[in-house]
Amino acid sequence: MSSSILITGGAGFIGSHLVRLFVTKYPQYNIVNLDKLTYAGNLENLKDIENRPNYSFVKGDITDLQLLRNLFAEHKFSGVLHCAAESHVDRSITDPLAFVTTNVLGTATLLLAAKEAWDGVYDGKVFYHISTDEVYGSLGEEGFFIEETAYDPRSPYSASKASSDHMVRAFYHTYHFPVKISNCSNNYGPFHFPEKLIPLCIHNIINNKSLPIYGKGENVRDWLFVEDHVRAIDVIYHTGKIGETYNIGGHNEWTNIALVKELCRQMDEKLGREKGTSEKLITYVKDRAGHDLRYAIDATKLKNELGWLPSLQFEEGISKTIDWYLANTEWLNDVTSGAYLEYYNKQYS
Repeated sequence: MSSSILITGGAGFIGSHLVRLFVTKYPQYNIVNLDKLTYAGNLENLKDIENRPNYSFVKGDITDLQLLRNLFAEHKFSGVLHCAAESHVDRSITDPLAFVTTNVLGTATLLLAAKEAWDGVYDGKVFYHISTDEVYGSLGEEGFFIEETAYDPRSPYSASKASSDHMVRAFYHTYHFPVKISNCSNNYGPFHFPEKLIPLCIHNIINNKSLPIYGKGENVRDWLFVEDHVRAIDVIYHTGKIGETYNIGGHNEWTNIALVKELCRQMDEKLGREKGTSEKLITYVKDRAGHDLRYAIDATKLKNELGWLPSLQFEEGISKTIDWYLANTEWLNDVTSGAYLEYYNKQYS
C-alpha cells in the first residue's frame, strides 16, 4: 500500500460515502474506518465494499486515546480524514454535553494521537478536518459565507464544531501540524439518517405521515449532494494547501417550505399519487430554538484554486435521492424503528 488513511465516522452519512470513494478509487490505499456505531452509524451503508482487500473496520471512540495510539502504531497512517461528529442541531439542544465530548474532546484527542505518532515528521502527512458552514452563524437575505467570515455559532452543535475548528488551527499554528479544513453546506443523498429534513420527509410521505416544518418554513439552506461533497474532499485532501480552509457549497439555496413542496411534487409523481396529495401532509410546528435564518456558501476559492464544481442541481439530485430511498425501503424501515421512533415522537409531538 502506498498510503494508509484513517477515516473517522466512516459508517455515518458523509463518512460512508467518503470511505466508498477512497476504497474504490484508490485500491493502493489502505483505508481504516473507525466508527463508534452510535444511532446514526450503520455498517449496512458499506455492505458493497466491506470485503475489499484495502478496507478494514474498527469499532471505537475517538475520545479513547490509547485506542488511537494503538491504531497509529499498527497502521502507520499518513493521513486522517476526520468525519466523526455529533451533527444534529435538535439533539444538541437537548444534550449539549454529548456534542462537546465527541466534537471537541474527540477532535483534540485525535489531533494529539496523530501528533504523537508523526513526531514532527510531517512530510506527506495530512490531517483533514471536515466541518460545517453553521460555525459562521446566520445570514440575512443577502451575502455569502467566505473562508474569512468571522465565527458566530448559534447552537450547541455549531459551537462544538467551531471549537473543534479552532483546535485544529491551534495545532497548525503551535506545532506546524499539517492540517486542512473544509466547511460545507447542508448535505443530502442516499444513506442519510431520517432525523434530517429530506430523508424525514421522504419517509413520512411514503407512510402518509405529517411533514413537520419548523416555524413558517422560511429558513434558507444551501444544499449539496453528498457525492459532490466527497469529491471535493478528495480534491482538497490531495491538492489543497496545508493550513488552508475551503468552503464547499452546492449553489442551491432553497427555503425549507419550497424544498418540501418540491419533494412532495416529485414523490407524488414517483408514487403515482394525484398531484398535491403529499402537500396536504405539511404541518407547521413550533420553531426550533436559535434557528438560523439563512446559510449560503461562496465556494469561489475551491473553484478557482482546485477546479471543483458541484455536478448536480438540486432537482436532479433530489430525484436520484428519492429513487434510492424508494429502492431501499428495508434500510429505511430498519433505521426508523426502536430508538428513532421514541426520539421522533418527543421532538415533533
